[in-house]
Amino acid sequence: MTDHVPPQPKNSQRITLELFRAEKRLDNVLLTALRAQKEDINLKNITRMAFKDLFKSGKILIKGQRATPSSAVAKGTTYVDILK
Repeated sequence: MTDHVPPQPKNSQRITLELFRAEKRLDNVLLTALRAQKEDINLKNITRMAFKDLFKSGKILIKGQRATPSSAVAKGTTYVDILK
């Protein structure tokens, strides 16, 4: 079976989450992944307040859909796009 990789929106940073179990909340997993990545120093050093603002302004997308902090994340690969 091949993974379907959704197209990445223009002017966005893609974070690929590889999970070995389902998680109840996206915000905790995504913040950890942002701090671990090296591609975007601004996202690596993001404050919790600025991180919350990304969700409020609809700049965090999963499969092109607006994500919420409490969105559940399935086991496996999830592609999260952060609009700039």
